[in-house]
Amino acid sequence: MEGEEDFCENYLLLKPEKAGFLDFMRLLLWSKKLEGRDFCETRGVTIIPHRWIVFISLLLQKVLIFLKKPLAAVGTAVETFLNYPAANGGFLRLLLNILTGRVVKPDKTSAKFASMIGNLDRRLDLDKNITKESSKYNASLAMMASKISYENEAYVRNAITNNWQMEFLEFSYFWNDYQEVDKTCAIMFQDKTTNPPLIIVAFRGTEPFDADLWRTDIDISWCEFNGVGKIHSGFMKALGLQKSKGWPKDIPMGPGHKSYAYYTIREKLKTLINENGDAKFILAGHSLGGALAILYAFVLTIHEEEMLLEKLEGVYTYGQPRVGNKQFGEYMKGKMMEYDVKYFRHVYSNDVVPRVPFDDKSFMFKHFGPCLYFNSCYKGQILEEEPNKNYFSLFQIVPRILNAIYELIRSFILPWKKGPDYREGWLMKLFRLTALGLTPGITDHIPTDYVNITRLGRLPSSINNPGGPNRNLKKD
Repeated sequence: MEGEEDFCENYLLLKPEKAGFLDFMRLLLWSKKLEGRDFCETRGVTIIPHRWIVFISLLLQKVLIFLKKPLAAVGTAVETFLNYPAANGGFLRLLLNILTGRVVKPDKTSAKFASMIGNLDRRLDLDKNITKESSKYNASLAMMASKISYENEAYVRNAITNNWQMEFLEFSYFWNDYQEVDKTCAIMFQDKTTNPPLIIVAFRGTEPFDADLWRTDIDISWCEFNGVGKIHSGFMKALGLQKSKGWPKDIPMGPGHKSYAYYTIREKLKTLINENGDAKFILAGHSLGGALAILYAFVLTIHEEEMLLEKLEGVYTYGQPRVGNKQFGEYMKGKMMEYDVKYFRHVYSNDVVPRVPFDDKSFMFKHFGPCLYFNSCYKGQILEEEPNKNYFSLFQIVPRILNAIYELIRSFILPWKKGPDYREGWLMKLFRLTALGLTPGITDHIPTDYVNITRLGRLPSSINNPGGPNRNLKKD
């Protein structure tokens, strides 16, 4: 595993690009052994009792590898098409420009160019009904930051500076040593009007047309860290795991050196907090971004970054996949309690991503900490685990479809009841229509409903809402 044996006790690394047809058949039908396979590199793992889970993970990744280029091409075409009205001043002006031959092609670097996520949910302003003293403020701000992290730098800068009246700090792509690409993206900004001043770090999640990122979500590869437990390998690599070195506390930085998410953000945070000793910061992310946010806190603990951990107000994740096993969860619960770091893991309805990778006794991917679960009425509960934790049950198909029908109907009713901020565009309604088939788990993962639960979500009255001064959560 290219040197990972220096810091990993055991590991399982899937290599779907090396899996052939016979490998799939042998794995599925008769062979439990993983040793000596080109598509699988292991230490301490020789037999997987439920090999069909490995089969599904490999198969889906293989399909995504095949679809990588056409999916990216479709994404470019779709996003360009969706941005023609904005680039031309609206639909009517676009029609006029078509007739007069003056159509303006969308500029992907423009502050007006919105990604697929941005087109699905056009909201850019913060909820004016949630004041900075509100218990909902941090959670709502963290979700909006997670949503705009999908956009280009000009879009993000404009939203933070002009719409939110906050200080823009950073928009960066970071190096992945294993994929050898700058793909991990994060944004940083600061709200100086809160007391104390609040720094927000938001990691970008799984982009709809990026096959590599979807592969990361469904990959069941893991490595076991000494005294910590098993952790998802792909997420760690995206955050800045070093080949042959693991997680050294310090690495060469600056001109001539690669920029890694964990190390670059850490140094920026130290500088900002040294300039303002009262400042606190939060980590946030939707989807894959949520996984990176909680694992960022983990790396701070193994490096014993006490100053930063004491300044970490909380970790806010939305639709986050599982990142480790039960032992890892116990380790993190202990460390977060030690430094009084709050962890708010939001899950909406039938979202499939929080239910992957598979929670199975062989792989033992498990969430930790309380789950803030909200149903399609935005009614919240504090649970140990979201309902239907592995999702893939035939008995749940009909209830999921019925729920998708309700969500479609609700999209017409909600703006009438709650105001124009909750009016969904034609694209989001189209996605809700697709959910009437067998895909509500994907539709429920779109940020729209996660923005809604931070604004409209209701928790039991006996439980304090997360994100404000009184954040101690108790289980029902």
